[in-house]
Amino acid sequence: MKIYTRRGDAGETSLIGGTRVKKSSLRIEAYGTIDELNSYLGVVRDYDIDAIYQEQILEIQDRLFTIGSHLASDPIKAKMQLPDILDEDVTNLENWMDEMDAQLPEMRSFILPGGHLAVSHTHVARCVCRRAERLIVDLMEDAPVLPIIETYVNRLSDYLFVLSRKLTKDLSAVESPWNPRTTK
Repeated sequence: MKIYTRRGDAGETSLIGGTRVKKSSLRIEAYGTIDELNSYLGVVRDYDIDAIYQEQILEIQDRLFTIGSHLASDPIKAKMQLPDILDEDVTNLENWMDEMDAQLPEMRSFILPGGHLAVSHTHVARCVCRRAERLIVDLMEDAPVLPIIETYVNRLSDYLFVLSRKLTKDLSAVESPWNPRTTK
């Protein structure tokens, strides 16, 4: 099987189910952003971080492929059986956050991204995740999307924030609080 088909040369692509859509459609933007997030999480996973977080990220990447397959499907014409996103996937994110948060100091202000490249990349992944969530919410206004997908992506951005704080601690980086400038 060749990787190229030449069918996308005119700016359209096929959804699962065969429907042709413009490559600039909201559905393509949504699953393209999920793919971008998945790739970015690969960057985070490649850092020398605790194996437990690497394993969690691998599981998250699997769920993101599942989400991408749902977003890449024509909700009416697709007949393919797709893998499931479950409530327990959201619960896993919440449990992982609770475990990390129990080891962190109380947050007393907003945190400026940075301090270590792994932390910075985790913050970028969080931002890409938030963008994906916004696109999914927009898509949900016009097309059927499983609500659990929006819930999972929302919770994932929270997980990435907590992970960035935990990596800051684990890597002995400095967590810089935002101290807003005041004017008199």
